[in-house]
Amino acid sequence: MEKLLTPIARILIAHIFLLSGPGKMGNYAGTQAYMEAMGAPGMLLPLVILLEVIGGLALIIGWQTRWAAFALAGFSIVAAVMFHADFADQMQMIMFTKNVAIAGGLLLLAAHGAGHFSLDSYFARSKNQVSGHISPTA
Repeated sequence: MEKLLTPIARILIAHIFLLSGPGKMGNYAGTQAYMEAMGAPGMLLPLVILLEVIGGLALIIGWQTRWAAFALAGFSIVAAVMFHADFADQMQMIMFTKNVAIAGGLLLLAAHGAGHFSLDSYFARSKNQVSGHISPTA
């Protein structure tokens, strides 16, 4: 069951980043202005978009999953604190807790890895076959 659920979990977590990154490109000037109004340098927007798109894709294919998950978890926490910490506004409180929950799922991926159906697993199995070791995750 774990072999099937882990890639599904990666896809479910990654999809929000794959929607959000390109969505920021669709309203680039508005997103940049919002970032600046909240105290974040608008010049960081291209890096944010790259992180969301490349990180999301990395999670889906299971490539460098621990690093991608850790980076996206950090991003999610920073975004929660910088953009959604107005707890007097119920919608912002929901967005804050959503970001924290996503970070929690990402930290699980960072801790446990991509699972069986992933490039990380494929490369680990290939490396172990070449060196003569048997992988416990295969």
